[in-house]
Amino acid sequence: MRIWIAVVLLFSALAVERSDAQVTEGALLRLAPGGGIQMPCPLRHTDVKAEVSGNLARVRVTQKFRNPWEEAIEAVYTFPLPPQAAVDDLTLRIGDRVVRGRILRREEAQAVYEAARAAGQLAGLLDQERPNIFTQSVANIPPGSEVEVTISYVETLKYDAGAYKFVFPMVVGPRYIPRGLPDAKRITPPVTLPVSRAGHDVAVSVTLDAGLPIDALECRSHPVSVARPGPSRAVVTLKDQAVIPNKDFVLRYDVAGKRIQDAVLTHHDARGGFFTLWLAPPERVAVEDVAPKELVFVLDTSGSMSGFPIEKAKETMKLALAGLHPQDTFNLITFSGDTHILFPEPVRATPENLRRAQQFLESRSGGGGTEMMKAIRAALDPSDSQKHVRIVCFMTDGYVGNDLEIIGEIQKHPNARVFSFGIGSAVNRFLLDKMAEYGRGEVEYVSLNDDGSAAARRFHERVRNPLLTDIAIDWGGLAVTDVYPKRLPDLFAAKPVVVTGRYTTPGRGVIRLRGRAAGRPFVREIPVDLPAAEAGHDVLATLWARSKVDDLMGQDWAGLQSVAPKPEVREAIVKLGLDYRLMTQYTSFVAVEEMTITEGGKPRRIEVPVEMPEGVSYEGVFGIRGDVAAASVAASAQMARFAVGGVVNRAVAPPPAARPAGLEARMLRAEVDARRGPVAKLHPSLASLVERLKKPGSRPAPEEAKLVRNGKAEIQVWLKDLSPATIGALQKLGFEVVARPASGRVVIGRLPIEKLGALAALEVVVYVAPQTGA
Repeated sequence: MRIWIAVVLLFSALAVERSDAQVTEGALLRLAPGGGIQMPCPLRHTDVKAEVSGNLARVRVTQKFRNPWEEAIEAVYTFPLPPQAAVDDLTLRIGDRVVRGRILRREEAQAVYEAARAAGQLAGLLDQERPNIFTQSVANIPPGSEVEVTISYVETLKYDAGAYKFVFPMVVGPRYIPRGLPDAKRITPPVTLPVSRAGHDVAVSVTLDAGLPIDALECRSHPVSVARPGPSRAVVTLKDQAVIPNKDFVLRYDVAGKRIQDAVLTHHDARGGFFTLWLAPPERVAVEDVAPKELVFVLDTSGSMSGFPIEKAKETMKLALAGLHPQDTFNLITFSGDTHILFPEPVRATPENLRRAQQFLESRSGGGGTEMMKAIRAALDPSDSQKHVRIVCFMTDGYVGNDLEIIGEIQKHPNARVFSFGIGSAVNRFLLDKMAEYGRGEVEYVSLNDDGSAAARRFHERVRNPLLTDIAIDWGGLAVTDVYPKRLPDLFAAKPVVVTGRYTTPGRGVIRLRGRAAGRPFVREIPVDLPAAEAGHDVLATLWARSKVDDLMGQDWAGLQSVAPKPEVREAIVKLGLDYRLMTQYTSFVAVEEMTITEGGKPRRIEVPVEMPEGVSYEGVFGIRGDVAAASVAASAQMARFAVGGVVNRAVAPPPAARPAGLEARMLRAEVDARRGPVAKLHPSLASLVERLKKPGSRPAPEEAKLVRNGKAEIQVWLKDLSPATIGALQKLGFEVVARPASGRVVIGRLPIEKLGALAALEVVVYVAPQTGA
C-alpha cells in the first residue's frame, strides 16, 4: 500500500489534546488553540563547513535526517545554495557505511532512485530546480536511524571595495507562482506556521586563509565567534550552533591595502588547461561634468515585502530620490498584483515632483501577489525607442517562481541599465544577480539592519561615474578558448574583472585589458603564464564548466522556464554535467545503498517544512489574520493555491463566513460539528461513500472507488488517545493497522467500508481522512 504523508500531516491534528512527549530537536511543534500534538520533522540538523583559500571556497553541507517513526520513511527537503555554487559531490552515510553519489541525466537518476525506493534500499537523490534551489530526497530511512547526506560545492567569492563576502543562504523564501508554471510545486516547500518552527537547526564554521593580512571581519547577520591563528587567517563559527535557518549567513572581511591585485590561477590535466583571471580595475576618476540621467525606480509592494522589508526599501528609495540632480529625470513604479506608475513619463527632479514621489511612496504598503513581469515591461519597454540610456532600479526580495522568464525579458532590452536591490534577510540572489548581469548594471543587497543611506550613496556614485566601460581583453596571441563571460560587464564598483576559460597550448604572453574610464581610453598590460603542468587548482575545471552552463542558460531562458529548452542547449548542459561531475538542471546526483533496508512496502513520505525568512510577514504572504486557529486554516488553504498557481499573497483573509477547504480546516471544525452527527468527522469523500452505502445494492461511485481496495477503505484516523483500549475498539470494528507514527495520535490502516459510519461514531475518533490525501 502506498503510504504518502504530505505537509498537511505535519500541520494537522490541531484539535487533538497536547501530547505528553518531550519536545526534542527535530520535532515540529504545532499547537492548537485548546491543545495540540508534536509531529516529528525528519531533518534534524544541518552542518556547514567552509574552507576559504584566497578567493575560492570549498563548502560541505551535511544534512542529518532522523526517522522517529516506527516504519521506514522518505524525507524530502527543499533548500537553497549560492546561485554560483558548482555542486560536484554527494555522499550518504548511515552508521559506518558511506555511499558516494553518481551523476546521471536527471530522468535516469530519478529512475534509479525510484527503483531503489521500491526495493527498500536506502537511496538519496539531489535535484536542481533553479541554480539556487535544490531538492534532497532520501528514501527508506530505517526506523530510529539517522542518515547523513553531505553535499559539496565550490564557488568564487565576490569582492567589492576592498572586502570579500562569503554568503550561505539558509532558507527558500515563499515564491509567488504565476499561472502555468510547470515546476511550481518543486520550488514552493511547505512553510512553518507562525506558532511553530521547523524543528531543524544549522551550524556554520568558516576556516579562512585570505592570503593577505585581514584588516577587519564582521558578520552582521548572526552572532559569531572568531579565532585568529595568524594575520591572514581566521576561524569563524556561529556562537549558537543551533540557529534557526531563517536568513542568509553573510561574512564580510577586508584585506590589507584594499587594492585588487592582478592574479592568474591555472590548472592542467588530461582534459587540457583551465584558467581564471582576476584583473584589477582602474582607480575611480572624478568627473565634474556629469550628463543628466533618466532614472526609473521600481518598488515591490507585494505581500512578502509587507512590514520591515517594504519600510527598508522605502527608506533606501527616498534617499536615492533625494540624491537626484535637478537636471535628472525620474519616474516611480510600484508593483504587486497590479502595476502603478506615478507620472505618465519621466519628469525633472524638481522639489515639487520629488515631494509628490515621497507622498506616493508613503501611501504604499505590502500586499498582493508579485506580478513582476508587468513592472519589468513597464520600466524597460520605453527604452527600446530611446537613444539615451534609461537606468532602472528594482527594489525587491525576488520571491517569484518565473525568475528565468524575467531574466529573459531583461535580456531583450539592451538600451537600459538595470540596478537591482535585494531587500530582506533571505532574498532570491540568483534572480537579483542575473537581473543586474543581463541589465549590465550592478546588484546591491540591503538586509533589514543595514544602512539604507549607504546603499543609496553607492548607487548614485556608481550610476554617475562608472569605473570602466566597454571592456575587452586582447589575448596577445595566447591559445585560449571558451572564455566566459563572453561579454564583459561594465564596472560600477571597485571589483575585479573576472574571466574563466580554457587554453589549448601552454605559453607565456602579455594580455591587455582595454576599456574607457571617465570617458577616456584605458589600457593595462598584464603578463600571463599558462603552464604545461599545473595540478594545484583542480576546482578551476569545475568553475569553468559552471560558467559555461551559465552561458548556455542565457541562450534560452524562456525554454528553461517552460522545461522545454532547445534540444542543443539541453544536451550541451547535460554533457557538461556528466563530463565534469557537475550538478545542473538536467543532471542529478543519486546514491544507493546496496543492502536492503526494508522488507516490502513503500516508505512514508514526509516533506520537511522550511522557516519563514526573518522579517517576512506571514500575513503578507498567506493572508493570515485572526487567532491561531484561523491562521492555520488560512495558511493551509493559501499554500494549496500557492503551489498550483492560483491567487496568492492576498493581504485580506477569507471572509469569516467562508470555510476554507483542506484537511486542517475540517479537523479544526470536527469537534464543533460533532453534534451534527458522526458523519461530520469524515472527509467529504468518505462521508459521500457512507451515504451511498445506506441505499440497498448501491456501489461506490467511480470517484469513490479509488479510495477502496478489496472492500476496505485505506484511511488515516486521528484519535484523542492511543491507549490499548482505543486501539482495541478500532480493531473490534475490523480496523487493520498498517502504520503508526512514533509520536502523534494518528493511525493509518484499512477498514471495511461498511464500518466507516461506526468508526466515526466512536467518541475517541477526531477525524477520518482517505490515505490518498485530503
